[in-house]
Amino acid sequence: MPKMKTNKSVAKRIKITARGKLKRHRPMAGHLKSTKGAKRVRNLRKSRLLSKGFAKHAKRLMGL
Repeated sequence: MPKMKTNKSVAKRIKITARGKLKRHRPMAGHLKSTKGAKRVRNLRKSRLLSKGFAKHAKRLMGL
C-alpha cells in the first residue's frame, strides 16, 4: 500500500506540542480589527488546542 500524503493546508495551520496535542490559532484575527473590541482582539492572539474529535481527524490528514 502506498504512503499517505500529508495534507499541507492542515500541516501549515496546526502545530504539534511536545506531548503530542495539536495547537491552532483562533480564526477571525486576520483583518478588520477596528470593529472588534480590545479584549476580543487580545484573546484572538492566543492559541487553542484542538478538540479530541477533530484532533483525531487532523492527525490522519497530517499522516501521524
